[in-house]
Amino acid sequence: MQSENPFVADFVKMMNGAAGTLAGVGREARDNARERFREFLGDMDFVSREEFEAVKEMAATARGEIEDLKARIAKLEGKSGE
Repeated sequence: MQSENPFVADFVKMMNGAAGTLAGVGREARDNARERFREFLGDMDFVSREEFEAVKEMAATARGEIEDLKARIAKLEGKSGE
């Protein structure tokens, strides 16, 4: 029959508690770092992918319209070669 030493049992409980505490501190530090990084990125002037794609589409449409208008102006001015 083996008896449990109360000192060892208390020491093991204390180490388990310390390990849990350290894990909690690690999670809290990670979460704080993430939040700081998000704040840092939020202060910068980034646009979302959706906004970028919308502006890109608007620019392509505007370029097409400009080319059409150039052709119409050239035709009206008689520079189209006709």
